[in-house]
Amino acid sequence: MSEVPPTRMNQQVFKVKKKAAEGGHKLLKKKADALKVKFRDYAKAIAETKANMSSDAASAFFSLTQAEYAAGNFKNKVAEGPMTARIRVGAGVDNIAGVKIPVFSLYETGATADNQSLGLVGGGKKIQNVRDKFTNFVEMLIKLASLQTSFMTLDEALKVTNRRVNALENVTIPKIQGVLDYISRELDELEREDFTRLKLVQGKKESQMEEERKRKEAEKTMALKSGKSVGKENSADITAQFDAQDDEDVVF
Repeated sequence: MSEVPPTRMNQQVFKVKKKAAEGGHKLLKKKADALKVKFRDYAKAIAETKANMSSDAASAFFSLTQAEYAAGNFKNKVAEGPMTARIRVGAGVDNIAGVKIPVFSLYETGATADNQSLGLVGGGKKIQNVRDKFTNFVEMLIKLASLQTSFMTLDEALKVTNRRVNALENVTIPKIQGVLDYISRELDELEREDFTRLKLVQGKKESQMEEERKRKEAEKTMALKSGKSVGKENSADITAQFDAQDDEDVVF
């Protein structure tokens, strides 16, 4: 704080900084609250998806066992045939309170299903059931992957936001407030010094004016005393020396 000059200009500058820091703290606090709400939603969705996946996986693999029992071992035929993807994974971005969250989605390519001849001898319905079950299972996997990735990204963003909120609340704003308090104390001290100096100057001027007034009154009193005695002497001399009979006639 000592390196900050205690001036009015610096006081205004740090007041603006404090206002900006408090505004940023409020915005980050709102952002953190929004991320927390979304974070809880993702956690709930992941828990529900995982709970459903256990039953979906069990159902899919059980249907595969049933199809192998009905149609025989058809895995080699599937592996030898052409492999064209009917579904693919697409990636997108979702914006949550300024945080970009990756989102995975499933879309169909429009290709026809390969190995349509499987199950002609027997077990065709079971094989189709396996296709449907594993398609549903893949959709659940993609959904879970999207939720897990979004959850981790949101968790990192929430940690960074909370660190910024704590830094503003516990470090930046108290530091700025400390500087403002230091500047206020120094300015108050300067004002008190100026007030004391002005009081001393005013007291000195008043004492000088009082001395000057007393001196003038003393001079006036002495002048009045000396003026009265001179007036009496002049009056006596003029009356004693004046006689109209002693004057000679003036002839024009």
